[in-house]
Amino acid sequence: MTRILLLGTGALATLFAARLGAAGHSVTLLGTWREALHALNRDGARLILADGSELRVPVCAVDTPAACTPVELALVLVKAWQTGRAAQHLAGCLTSTGVALTFQNGWGNDAILAESLGTARVLLGICTYGATSLAPGLARVGGEGVLALQTHPRSEEIAVLLRAAGFQAQIVSDAASLVWGKLVVNSAINPLTALLRVPNGKLLEYPAARSLLRALAQETAQVAQAQGVTLPFADSAAAVEEVARRTADNRSSMLQDVERGAPTEIEAICGAVVRAAQAQGMAAPLNWTMWQLVKAQVESFAFSW
Repeated sequence: MTRILLLGTGALATLFAARLGAAGHSVTLLGTWREALHALNRDGARLILADGSELRVPVCAVDTPAACTPVELALVLVKAWQTGRAAQHLAGCLTSTGVALTFQNGWGNDAILAESLGTARVLLGICTYGATSLAPGLARVGGEGVLALQTHPRSEEIAVLLRAAGFQAQIVSDAASLVWGKLVVNSAINPLTALLRVPNGKLLEYPAARSLLRALAQETAQVAQAQGVTLPFADSAAAVEEVARRTADNRSSMLQDVERGAPTEIEAICGAVVRAAQAQGMAAPLNWTMWQLVKAQVESFAFSW
């Protein structure tokens, strides 16, 4: 049994908690969502599986790093805008040889963690699993995926642990390629689903939305290629359509954030693409527009009566 700390209490954290707990590991979740903390401690992590059955696993959920036993492995699953605070918490929760594995959306989270923990204690990962929050502490699997871990002295050990919990886990030598590959997908799917308030698959049904989906993916791919990044696919438009098709019923994390009036990860997704483009002397007008529209939508909540 391994003691594992999950930073976050949302849908993806619930998915990891249920699977890792069911595999026999001791799971603690650290977060600030009061309703989720209460539900997780009362009912455990609850996951609705693809066949409709429910997996329910006892876990511990806390709201302060002081309540966490020092651990050798922490999975960072909070929103990108919370990474700085997560890094501060982890400085007191990890052992001297412990590793923080980030499966977050966006670009640059590993660098923020490394500022507090050092590069040797940070492991970059990419998660393409989907999960939708149905209630605090209750999530539905939104599509099977892959976990990719950057080469690291502890990658194989952690990959074995994840595979035993039912995840498809692999080790890669160039995680930046996969991070940008995921950024291509997220920069297209996430803002459009958040603005249109639809699950992923609906973007393929509306001609205008489908055209925007493809164009956004292509624009982000061009920015990646300008930086010398080799993407994990040759056709970015076809790749994003395949993800939307495979996760048709999933409600993106950005849509879930917008629906509950919470901050989104638009800065670390479309905003990051715009900043990367500017660094290369390029423009990314579609990403810039999505960035501003999602920001405006969230800002409007603060002024609604």
